[in-house]
Amino acid sequence: MIFNYIKAFVFAAAIVAILTPIAIKIAPKIGAMDIPKDARRMHSKPIPRFGGLGIYLGMTIAILVCVPRIEGILSQRQVLGFLAGGAMIVILGIVDDLKGLPAKVKLIGQIICSAVPCFFSVRFFGITNIFTGGIIVFPAWFSIIITIIWIVGITNTINLIDGLDGLAAGVSCISCIAVAYTAYLAGRPETAQLVLCIAGAAFGFLIFNFNPAKIFMGDAGSMLLGYSLATMSLIGVSSTKGTVLFVSFIPIIILALPIFDTAFAIIRRVANHKPIMAADKGHLHHRIMALGFSQRRAVIALYCITAIMGIAGILWTMRMRLEGLILAVIGATLIGVFLGINPEEEKENDEDLK
Repeated sequence: MIFNYIKAFVFAAAIVAILTPIAIKIAPKIGAMDIPKDARRMHSKPIPRFGGLGIYLGMTIAILVCVPRIEGILSQRQVLGFLAGGAMIVILGIVDDLKGLPAKVKLIGQIICSAVPCFFSVRFFGITNIFTGGIIVFPAWFSIIITIIWIVGITNTINLIDGLDGLAAGVSCISCIAVAYTAYLAGRPETAQLVLCIAGAAFGFLIFNFNPAKIFMGDAGSMLLGYSLATMSLIGVSSTKGTVLFVSFIPIIILALPIFDTAFAIIRRVANHKPIMAADKGHLHHRIMALGFSQRRAVIALYCITAIMGIAGILWTMRMRLEGLILAVIGATLIGVFLGINPEEEKENDEDLK
């Protein structure tokens, strides 16, 4: 049984590791290059930005080859919906990487892509009533709206943290492994194998994306990983207490780092009267680097926080609630401390010391 999980991860990683060098060679020929144009960029020379397609092909081939015949509540229809929406979001991302889409156009595209799985029975069916322990079943229209908001939200959280070499790929890989294990504990082994295909694809790309990066995943890759994490938490869901609790609570713990970072970015931009989709240097990784961390150390620090939250989610699933809560509080505290750092103040302090 364990071999099947390892096979899914390794096979996806191998496919992406084979395809990524090809993408590196193709990128300059089609203009898929990230050219440093402003102070937010952490690199000084043009780097290929065409990793998303390889990640998608790697996870798709691994799913088709490694995941056994899908039965029960985890239907082939749901997987088809996931892959169809994933293909659409990769195409959207590639167009954005090559041409640069306006923020509103990209958001509309994300909404359309996120709606696709809903019509293949991939959606929130309800939520656990914390007072009675029963299930509050959503009407179909409300279920679709909540699902689209969830998928679009998580898609953008991963997209927004893709600011350092290896950050989005590593955080996605760690989160996927945690989600896979919690899915296994929740009695959803097929979902666990599917998520491990995504984890393997992210790891295969990370080989080339860790600092110093040879290639970037671009919006095609970061949006795909966010979309995949959000959608996979809904694959195999039915209106039962275990699955509803899994999709409504556990992934939020595991993905706390990108969720908090994105929420803080929105609040910060609204408070400063700036467009929500406007780029800035106030993200968590920028604040950590303001302390003097190198790219590698900043990324590893964020990996550790992601791992802490992932373990917290696993412990909660295992009904080790106190231990899970303690770890979640530690992880949230670290996130809060780093978010409290003002990059501009740190820069001024450094200049004063000089």
